[in-house]
Amino acid sequence: MPPDGGQAHRKPKRSLQLRIFGRNPIGWLLSAPYLVFVLAIFAYPIGYAVYMSFFDYFFAAPGAQVDRPFIGLQNYAQLFSDPAVLQSFANVGVFLLINVPLTVVLSLLLATALNSVVRFATFFRVSFYVPYVTASVAVVGVWLFLFSGTGLVNQILGPLAPSPSWLISSAWAMPTIALFVTWKQLGFYILLYLAALQNVPKELYESAATDGAGKIRSFFSITVPSVRPATVLVLLLSTVVGANLFTEPYLLTGGGGPNGASASPVLIMYQQGIEQGHPGYASAIGIVLVIGVLIVAFIQNRFAGGKNS
Repeated sequence: MPPDGGQAHRKPKRSLQLRIFGRNPIGWLLSAPYLVFVLAIFAYPIGYAVYMSFFDYFFAAPGAQVDRPFIGLQNYAQLFSDPAVLQSFANVGVFLLINVPLTVVLSLLLATALNSVVRFATFFRVSFYVPYVTASVAVVGVWLFLFSGTGLVNQILGPLAPSPSWLISSAWAMPTIALFVTWKQLGFYILLYLAALQNVPKELYESAATDGAGKIRSFFSITVPSVRPATVLVLLLSTVVGANLFTEPYLLTGGGGPNGASASPVLIMYQQGIEQGHPGYASAIGIVLVIGVLIVAFIQNRFAGGKNS
């Protein structure tokens, strides 16, 4: 028996345990349910979608003997030569160029205003949040009425109103949808900024006021830098939500009209995978969309995240 009482034989086991579980194995145990959730809900579907994208895949009855031939990159080559798919990616690009900046600017300005409100603060916060928790189907009818050819918006604009009208115009359909989504999602992002503003020390504003800085100078010198982590989060979330655009064009323009001007990649995936029975092709579109979103998110985090990126 070794003079150390056998400790030399137990040390490698302990070091192996530390390498696998870290210094807190209980943390792994508590994180296990969420890890299983991520693997089951996100990792497995994405992995299976990658697998499907390399096959001439189609759905069949359970237990049926089917032949799904391997076709390599044929689905990817097809989508990059498909005008409808390319237009859908261009459409969502237009959507993001309108929706993301509007979301960041409006939610930050409104959150700053709400943060300084003393009376009826709860009422105003709930008012901004109501559209977010309201089903899209319930509010789409209101927007269809507002932006129809004889709607309230056209009556106010008079001769300045576009012809054809907003949602049936190839030029205005996607910008109108972007405005709708911005309005509907704004309450959620306002709450994110409000939470960030609560952590900004009031002494900074008092010092700035003592040095003669006005509200605009304080906003750009104190507020904007202090809520940068929240801004990065808003950028990422609004980009991911916008890239997954489906409900709004499906309801507002009847499935991506006119002539595909408001079709999104997710809507094309639904049409190809469910309606036309080409899930392999739809999976390829989804994988390209995921890669595109990851690239955009990396760029946003790199340039907007500052030193924390």
